[in-house]
Amino acid sequence: MTDKIYGRDIEPGQVYQLGEYTVEKDELVEYARKWDPQGFHIDEDIAAASPYGGLIASGIHSFAIMQRLSVIGVYDNWAVIAGKEVRDIKFLRPVRPGDVITGTVTVSELEFDDRNRALVRIITELTVDGKAVLRTDTASLLHAAPTK
Repeated sequence: MTDKIYGRDIEPGQVYQLGEYTVEKDELVEYARKWDPQGFHIDEDIAAASPYGGLIASGIHSFAIMQRLSVIGVYDNWAVIAGKEVRDIKFLRPVRPGDVITGTVTVSELEFDDRNRALVRIITELTVDGKAVLRTDTASLLHAAPTK
């Protein structure tokens, strides 16, 4: 087990590399059927005739993948108290079946309070083949230092 990273251990400008996630067609369609059942997400014929020319993932699915990669790559190592805010989400390019998603988390701001908490704001960018597909600006509360 690794030691947790506390707010005092983090600095603006730090960059964390995320792992990879491959979007499978069946998963893409199943997710969209449940949460965003628009034709271009769930029906290959409708998707082929759409401006996208084929199936694409729901933006909310892409955001969920971002969360998974961020938890596994970053948050599991941080002394997280809770998510605090999503300030901005930008869907930059469609995510398609077979895409291999990776990305980065960059610490943009850090604020401490008098309750041993640190508000850590991050910019997360997901990419496919080096091209950005999703960018978010979020904030989480961390313990600033270990509690006794």
